[in-house]
Amino acid sequence: MASDLAFVEFACDQARDAGRLSFKKMFGEYAIYLGNKVVALVCDNRLFLKPTRAGRALLGNVAPSPPYPGAKPYFLIGEEIEDRELMSAAFKAAGDEVAEPKPKKKTKKRGDRR
Repeated sequence: MASDLAFVEFACDQARDAGRLSFKKMFGEYAIYLGNKVVALVCDNRLFLKPTRAGRALLGNVAPSPPYPGAKPYFLIGEEIEDRELMSAAFKAAGDEVAEPKPKKKTKKRGDRR
């Protein structure tokens, strides 16, 4: 089941004080970015935050759960989403601990012999 854009916008609004948030649709679901780092996923209208030590300290006893079959467990956010201050802090904490994405390799064009 694909996620609703309204839910994704709500999740981003709840964490808006974390910094520059954006999202991209991927395979009917969404990735949420803080700057250029993926910090959360929205799958089946559920929010999954990348697991970090700081996030665990902020969120306490949050359930780890994979956002889709075969995925690594993320923090499944439940009613915590209603607390804007907590969501902003948790998103910021995830952004602080998540590594920068690796630069993409340049691909050779067909016929390019460099």
